[in-house]
Amino acid sequence: MGGLDKRVATIEAAMEGLTDNMIVLAGGFGLCGIPENLISEIRRRAVGNLTVVSNNCGVDGFGLGILLENRQIRKMIASYVGENALFEQQLMSGELEVELTPQGTLAEKIRAGGAGIPAFYTATGYGTPVAKGKESRQFGERHYILEPAIQGDFAIIKGWKADWFGNVIYRHTAQNFNPLMATAARITVVEVEEIVPPGELDPAHVHTPGIYVQRVIQGTFEKRIEKRTLASGGNHANA
Repeated sequence: MGGLDKRVATIEAAMEGLTDNMIVLAGGFGLCGIPENLISEIRRRAVGNLTVVSNNCGVDGFGLGILLENRQIRKMIASYVGENALFEQQLMSGELEVELTPQGTLAEKIRAGGAGIPAFYTATGYGTPVAKGKESRQFGERHYILEPAIQGDFAIIKGWKADWFGNVIYRHTAQNFNPLMATAARITVVEVEEIVPPGELDPAHVHTPGIYVQRVIQGTFEKRIEKRTLASGGNHANA
């Protein structure tokens, strides 16, 4: 049973084997459910020329945004530029290659990669710049474009709770892209808030089965909020 234990003791061990030129799938949506410590370890390792697949690229100075500061990302496959001014600046200057992908298509490209499906047809993006250079085909009365699946060398994932065997539970909206990306890489590393012995997780509540996970590490998290919006005292009282 010892070989099934996916726990690693250090963040360095969690990211062992990451090198230049790799494809990294990074879970999260905005700053919700991002693997903060694994991202910091990528920065510390100073690996470069990476292709990073994520919904967005964090914010200036936090999340995936810290990898832009050292020019570690060569190409970003994402759904939007978002709140990151440095991301936008590097995109406009041409020093960062960006493949902007509709959010649902991005999710399906990753899901297909995890399922071993090489490509799929979707109507999303037909007749727009998204379709440029892609094969198209008509089914019935609608036109579709062929989108290739995405697979990665490393998937860095943020979970809430896991057991020693790598079975993972996500909490609320932090689930987002994490379960999809956990299935689509050669090495999936999950950092969680709590690791429990086998048998303590209700199997019906497990989102990512341990078969997809190679390494699990427990971390501590800042859980920064992108934008905090509070109602004024008067509005709150009137509500």
